[in-house]
Amino acid sequence: MNRQPLLEQVTQTMAVGSKSFATAAKLFDAPTRRSTLMLYAWCRHCDDVIDGQTLGEGGTQHAVEDAQARMHHLQIETRRAYSGAHMDEPAFKAFQEVAIIHQLPQQLAFDHLEGFAMDARDEHYATFDDTLRYCYHVAGVVGLMMARVMGVRDEAVLDHACDLGLAFQLTNIARDIVEDAQNGRCYLPQTWLEQAGLRAETLGDPQHRTALALLAARLVAEAEPYYHSARSGLPGLPLRSAWAIATAHGVYREIGVKVQQAGAHAWDARQRTSRAEKLALLVKGAGSAITSRVARSEPRPADLWQRPR
Repeated sequence: MNRQPLLEQVTQTMAVGSKSFATAAKLFDAPTRRSTLMLYAWCRHCDDVIDGQTLGEGGTQHAVEDAQARMHHLQIETRRAYSGAHMDEPAFKAFQEVAIIHQLPQQLAFDHLEGFAMDARDEHYATFDDTLRYCYHVAGVVGLMMARVMGVRDEAVLDHACDLGLAFQLTNIARDIVEDAQNGRCYLPQTWLEQAGLRAETLGDPQHRTALALLAARLVAEAEPYYHSARSGLPGLPLRSAWAIATAHGVYREIGVKVQQAGAHAWDARQRTSRAEKLALLVKGAGSAITSRVARSEPRPADLWQRPR
């Protein structure tokens, strides 16, 4: 397989699998965009393998043993990719390219796989810190890998990149509470459920929508300090990368706003931003990127969840 068909394939993967980030990804310079697409293809593939889905759609529940076997396959193939072995699967061929070019630490890749392993184990989350730990594995570590693709090595800037991933995932959880519940999954802290008088097993029932809206709004509010921290990382990025990340920041945050505003009706239809809203946020992102050239990064609040070092 030559380079161009692989690029075309992973571009289509992002276009179908993540319309929210696909808009922002177009703003990167060509080499960064290529590596972003390659990394996304691997992340999406791993997610789909565990869920038994194609691009996030049509999932069905599987026995934990099956998910664990699929998890083992992902771990083996990821190790092979790092070893320099010939990769047949396009997603692993793509990952091998980006991992080698940008010298992604193996620990980051396996930290990400641990997020899928948590799903395979049907893990439960007692506290909000437990939920944040899950968010780190499935999204915060992606922020770390993406930052490295953009050339970042400064630990403070990497912290901000991780925070953006945490904010994205908290938004995703709020948006997808009902869909996740229908697939037998719940990422809300057990302490929150108990306070609201809810049970994970019946979370998707329509009669709980009002109570669920309060929990979703709480998640969106908890995401705010992480979104704010992420903005402080923009000065540490190249200009075009800052534009792309500022745009993605705006698009995902707007989804959270929509979930919050929709209340009990947030799950009548999947909350998303329109094309016009994306374009407006793209322009706003450009302003944020330009402003970041003369801005100073604010210190990261000490009370935010800290990624593993």
